[in-house]
Amino acid sequence: MASVLDSVNQRTQLVGQNRLELLLFRLNSDQLYGINVFKVKEVLQCPALNQLPQRHHVVRGVAHIRGGTISIMDMNRAIGNQSIENIEDSFVIITEYNGSTQGFLVQGVERIINMNWEDIHPPPKGAGKENYLTAVTKIDERLVEIIDVEKILAEVAPLPEDITSGIIEDGISERVVQKHILIVDDSAIARKQIQRVVEQMGIRCTLRKDGREALEYLESLLAEGKDPQQELILIISDIEMPEMDGYTFTAEVRGNEKLKDLHIILHTSLSGVFNEAMVKKVGADDFLSKFNPDLLATRLNERILSVTGEDLLDEQE
Repeated sequence: MASVLDSVNQRTQLVGQNRLELLLFRLNSDQLYGINVFKVKEVLQCPALNQLPQRHHVVRGVAHIRGGTISIMDMNRAIGNQSIENIEDSFVIITEYNGSTQGFLVQGVERIINMNWEDIHPPPKGAGKENYLTAVTKIDERLVEIIDVEKILAEVAPLPEDITSGIIEDGISERVVQKHILIVDDSAIARKQIQRVVEQMGIRCTLRKDGREALEYLESLLAEGKDPQQELILIISDIEMPEMDGYTFTAEVRGNEKLKDLHIILHTSLSGVFNEAMVKKVGADDFLSKFNPDLLATRLNERILSVTGEDLLDEQE
């Protein structure tokens, strides 16, 4: 156990190689689950929990950790199962998502494994739309389920999804009426959040759930004789995705003479540990932390104005 705890904050060197490391854990059974080590700040024995009145049913309580107060969510309850039993013998995985810190109560923590994103696959189609999986893989012939933590957080503590009045430039959609935005993210919740912002701006969007699907889509445009530069305003891509991560996807786009000039924003819930040098290395144009609808809309405004020329006010005059 000590080796797992000691390793959590030492595993960032694989970024950009289409590889990741998963921290494996169990809930109320022998089924293995995984979470990207990049999201993990600490793993510890479950501390004493203080109860909160009218708390969400997934939140088992709050704990005072490292001078701060953190909500502790029952991971098993969050995905629709029974509560974790014997919490005094259980563990808490402290994570950082979208700029916030929270703990997830789990029954036990196994080990850290080194994986290739190509060995991480989307959930089976028969899993249904309401499942809490973002990906699956196999370790020693055992199925490992990777939970869509962003879906859990969106249900427990929803983020605002509407753009503040006045953020969207008047007439911005008319400037790009023939173009659309490509959104690439393995989390269905994250895709919907970005899609909502884009559609509030009156702009069409195309959705793909990983870097490989997105690259195949771009290649299909070329095969049809279309110029992706004329079809797309920009691409908004997550970093952590099965099959092909956002870094590798960006590098593949930049390595293709007919795609290399596409504008790419890497949009991720990774925070605190994100290596901005890697963004420059793979050639992304911008980086944006999830999820701030006003900031995302502002960046889209800026991009559209930069590629369509003079300011709208000048046109109106």
